[in-house]
Amino acid sequence: MLLSSDAIADIVELLHGYDFYRPAHELIYDCILELYASNDTTDPVSVAAQLTARNQLEKIGGATYLHAMVNAVNASSRGNSWLKDAERVQAMAVLRRTKEAALHIENLAADGTAENVDRIADAAQAEILAATTRRRTGLPPAYSLGEVMEEALDEIEAIGSPRRPIGLPTGFTDLDTLTGGLHPGHLTVIAARPAMGKSTLATDFLRATCIKGGAAAALFTLEASRTEVSMRLLAAEARVALHHMRSGTMTDDDWTRLARRMPEITAAPLYIQDDAFSTLTDLRAQSRRLHTQRGIQLIVVDSLHLLTYGTRPFASRYEEISEISRCLKLLAKELELPIVAVSQLNRGPEHRSDRKPQLSDLRDSGALEDNADLVILMHREDAYEKDSPRAGEADLIVAKHRNGPTATITVAFQGHYSRFVDMAGPPPVPRQSAQNTEGDAFPWWETIVGPDVAVHSAPASYDAETATLTVRADSAAWATQLKLLTPQLIPRINAEAEAPTVTTLEVNAPSNRK
Repeated sequence: MLLSSDAIADIVELLHGYDFYRPAHELIYDCILELYASNDTTDPVSVAAQLTARNQLEKIGGATYLHAMVNAVNASSRGNSWLKDAERVQAMAVLRRTKEAALHIENLAADGTAENVDRIADAAQAEILAATTRRRTGLPPAYSLGEVMEEALDEIEAIGSPRRPIGLPTGFTDLDTLTGGLHPGHLTVIAARPAMGKSTLATDFLRATCIKGGAAAALFTLEASRTEVSMRLLAAEARVALHHMRSGTMTDDDWTRLARRMPEITAAPLYIQDDAFSTLTDLRAQSRRLHTQRGIQLIVVDSLHLLTYGTRPFASRYEEISEISRCLKLLAKELELPIVAVSQLNRGPEHRSDRKPQLSDLRDSGALEDNADLVILMHREDAYEKDSPRAGEADLIVAKHRNGPTATITVAFQGHYSRFVDMAGPPPVPRQSAQNTEGDAFPWWETIVGPDVAVHSAPASYDAETATLTVRADSAAWATQLKLLTPQLIPRINAEAEAPTVTTLEVNAPSNRK
């Protein structure tokens, strides 16, 4: 690394400073990376000058030690062999940390009892995971207020930027506007009486994250099997009635819709765990494994009242749910991702005239209310009155919002498709009336191509006779990009409920480029 910047580019993704056994080598490595990030040379003279400025030159043995390291590099160790050397350094670091973790686990087990076996097992899993995933062990760092302020200002700026929430999108515009999406480290509780659509709403969150957003997520379902979850996803995305799938009465049009959406749904990075005997201990271990191996960014637990802690006994179900909710919150902070937990409400709403739920109706434990960052209570009038003027509507009552105001958000419930639909924004464009219109008459365009492409393109007109959609790009480069994407765009357009039927996509670019 002192001789070649190419070596730095290859090694920087592989090693951390704390992977080195000698503290002097960690100081040298960190100094080289600092110079490399500033586009400065990383020769021994520059490194020595930087270490001198940091009052660390003597700690590594002086400039003489740097030059001795360079002289020790022979011709056989140059070239691509630096990657093998870096992998060896990393492997030895993992072995050292594993030994340290094993000693710590042995000390924990020596003092263990039958009452704290779950806590020791969880600590052991965390220790081994930390050692083998190249994390620094020991106490977590403390941050100065200046460092925290810089991060806070960056987040405030990101929140104020248009088009995207700071967290994972839920798929509902008003909800994202209120909460900023699902934030890392936060525990969100979705609660309602039976048959209100709790699992459906949680599945909608997963659809927005995995299918539309392309981010990986995990679903721990204790109520439904993985095939049932798959059917709900297919019904919601392809707009095929779920009872048609379950009763075997699918039409040719249903199969066509299903075929159009199948590739995108199949490619979604969603991992489903439907073990009927799953415990919180299993859930934590599986979550850590998926976070390390698959990079999941969201966890959904459906449902909380069916989950047990493990072998540790509790005096009551109240205490067990309290401990489960506390551990889920800590797991969200540990993995730095949002966790959504589905929960039941008690019979409190049944005794009120308006049947609307309240925060105090959370079942089994008031600790759910305490540990959750966001609590969404669901209410549908047509679940109680079939002839209600609000039939087909559902209220998402944000009863607790740790970082903002509370509100009631109305969405449309399409039970036959097993989904809720966002009611915010402009009204949908009918499939047969989307011809020869301009600009905002195509609100689905951004959903199809994404915000980055939508900034540089927009549909100009639609010819119903030829089923041709004309799109205007703001440059020849973007026009070329859209033409290359045409085979993927047409099926997506035809699968969108608000979009017209399209067989041809014509892309135009401005004639004069500046």
